[in-house]
Amino acid sequence: MYLQRLILENFRSYKNIEIDFVDNLNVLIGKNDIGKSTILEALDIFFGEDKIKIDYSDLNVFNGDYISIRCCFKVDTTKEYLIDTDVKTNLKDEFLLNEKDELEIKKTWDCSKGKITAASLKTFLICNYPSQYSNKPLPTIKIEELKKVLEKEDIAFALSELQNNNKLDNLDKGLEIGPYDPDTDKKIPVDFDKRKRAEIRKAIYSVSDLTKISTIEMPIDKEDGKNIWESLSKDLPLFFLFQADRVNKDTDKEVQDPLKIITKRAIETVTDKLEEVTKLIKESAEKIGIETIEKLKEMNPDLAKVLKPDVSTKAWDTIFSFSFLGDDNIPMNKRGSGVRRLITLNYFRAEAERKNKENRSIIYAIEEPETSQHPDHQNLLVTALNDLAQKESYQVIITTHSPEIAKQLKNENLILIDKKDGENYIVKDEQKLKAISNTLGLSSYIGKLVICLEGTNDINFLTNLNNFIPEFKEIIDLEKEKIKLIPMGGSSLINWVDKEYLEGSNVIEFHLYDKDADNKYKSSIDKINERNNSSRGILTKKREMENYIPACLYESEFEIDLKDIEDWDNADIGQIVTSKTKKINDEKIVKSIANGKLTKQITKEHLIELDCYDEIESWFKIIKELNEK
Repeated sequence: MYLQRLILENFRSYKNIEIDFVDNLNVLIGKNDIGKSTILEALDIFFGEDKIKIDYSDLNVFNGDYISIRCCFKVDTTKEYLIDTDVKTNLKDEFLLNEKDELEIKKTWDCSKGKITAASLKTFLICNYPSQYSNKPLPTIKIEELKKVLEKEDIAFALSELQNNNKLDNLDKGLEIGPYDPDTDKKIPVDFDKRKRAEIRKAIYSVSDLTKISTIEMPIDKEDGKNIWESLSKDLPLFFLFQADRVNKDTDKEVQDPLKIITKRAIETVTDKLEEVTKLIKESAEKIGIETIEKLKEMNPDLAKVLKPDVSTKAWDTIFSFSFLGDDNIPMNKRGSGVRRLITLNYFRAEAERKNKENRSIIYAIEEPETSQHPDHQNLLVTALNDLAQKESYQVIITTHSPEIAKQLKNENLILIDKKDGENYIVKDEQKLKAISNTLGLSSYIGKLVICLEGTNDINFLTNLNNFIPEFKEIIDLEKEKIKLIPMGGSSLINWVDKEYLEGSNVIEFHLYDKDADNKYKSSIDKINERNNSSRGILTKKREMENYIPACLYESEFEIDLKDIEDWDNADIGQIVTSKTKKINDEKIVKSIANGKLTKQITKEHLIELDCYDEIESWFKIIKELNEK
């Protein structure tokens, strides 16, 4: 189950706003005090994690006398839930989903009395329900009332009529109807268990007019509707909020410093054994004490009379201490704030998964994960969070002010919050990326020279050759000079920003594209070389970057023989290797391995043998020349 949308009404700075989420990584961006943290805290309130407590001050001061927090979830429409006490059924068949087939849950707090109490909260399902029963939805009423509906509508007769006319295609297989009895001139009743509400509802729905549907708010916090909420709430994602250096209640002190609580958690796992040890120690100490008093009686009976053994104990977690030590034996609490925060964040993750005993989906909400982190660590952090978000049943929502984090992400992952005429809104038009770049100041990260390549494989190829062949690194160290390499076919924010800002700027560009089989980029290279600035463009002499990798490396990695290739320079190496190997059947993966892994094994001798060393050397010499202009 994944969170698809959040709708807020009258909550703090939000009068009415709808935020869409993707199934993996979501990044909230906006200026200070725009409401990024408000979104995370609204979710914490919705999921009832109690880190954030709702109160009357959360009501939007300009609008309304209620607060509403609504969440929509992507669900498996075939999954069954026990919304009654006996028979499982699925949400779609019970008309408990909205018009998008989402599970939509709305929580509202009545603020009309100037305060919020437990009684202020009402919970509803927003669902598309048969209009015929919209005033009193069938899942929310007791079995006695359901039977009255059954009798009133003459369900048995209607079902028999449908069967006799062969119009029972939409009837669940669980309901069987007897045939028409000509002797009695009556319809034989439907054969289903009238003691089970789920089966009664199936029968009623089967003869109802389902062409007329209304969007309703179905109460699920009173009467028999409570069964629905109790069942659904056990399947909702687990929500864990990690805030940026804030303390909202006492238990948060433990989250800020997890070392003590780690000891407590460890001790909890052996509590029974420790209680037995405590008992044995106490008994042993008391025995020794009694023996001592008995001996004392021989020397001073009066003193011995007033003495008795008394064994005091302390909590086990006060006896032990826990810390993380590095190779240098420096404990965590002596490390920098950035290191401490990273460790704390991952303790937070471990605790979340420890609590997930039912293998539910998990939503991690992390406020400003870049806090106290060096830009290099920020890059590692966003990669780790992105990898985590790609795993099944995980969803990550973060807030950030960091260009280093935002620039690596795609358009779909970024949510920009802005304000117009005093109201917050989500920027969704084609100006979003440009607005984000202006908000975070991304343009300052370009530098005076950029290397433009076709994609990430080409970036890996050029970077690895520069890192692993000393002669090329001596010409120019791309990493040390902080030269940006842009995949021109990419869709991440930084790619868009770089390409957008290059035109009309003073940035020098070096473009290196594959020759390919058809020279399709030749006209683009010609245009670059015709510019009136120092930018340069080159087509490779070989077909693609894969042709600059020696056959022996492919043969070793993929366990194949490439000796039958006559024209190595112009062969489609990626396709040939994919067709020959039994290990991988995806050419994209083969190319990724070739450029990411095999290029780290290339030597100067390999390139000389392929007659391309001088060519590649010339690329780096041009890059050095442009960088020094």
